[in-house]
Amino acid sequence: MQLEYFHMIDRIVDLKVDEKTIVVEAQVPQESTIFEGHFPGYPLMPGVLLIESMAQASGWLQLGVFRFERMPILAAVREAKVRGSVFPGELMSIEASLTHEGSGYAMTEAKIRVGGKLRANAALTFTLIPFPNADMRSHMDAIAKRVGFPQQAISS
Repeated sequence: MQLEYFHMIDRIVDLKVDEKTIVVEAQVPQESTIFEGHFPGYPLMPGVLLIESMAQASGWLQLGVFRFERMPILAAVREAKVRGSVFPGELMSIEASLTHEGSGYAMTEAKIRVGGKLRANAALTFTLIPFPNADMRSHMDAIAKRVGFPQQAISS
């Protein structure tokens, strides 16, 4: 995970396109400038970054389901709950499932677990847009390789 670059997902563990589910992992770094201010002497992952992690997991799911033909952009966060703190060095397991798609929007339900214990969950809504340019698509293809996105789930 590279917090400063908003690369929140380290690896895709399981992508089931037919079931519209994904499981990813993200290792929270031991040190980051984020933790210097959040909070001095008691570093913990900001809730907004937990939501971003769930959004990115949901985004990778949608890229698989829609075969990299549309790009998901976070549009709304509903019912987000932080149920426990996430600390530096912890391994987050993030699950997401696609619950609705239509009219240029998609909705997911996502959860973060650490050591099997639920730490956060949210219902997320995304706008689906065409990739804005070839550079963005190329960049996403490169990140997909880095996180282990199944290449058969990418349309050619």
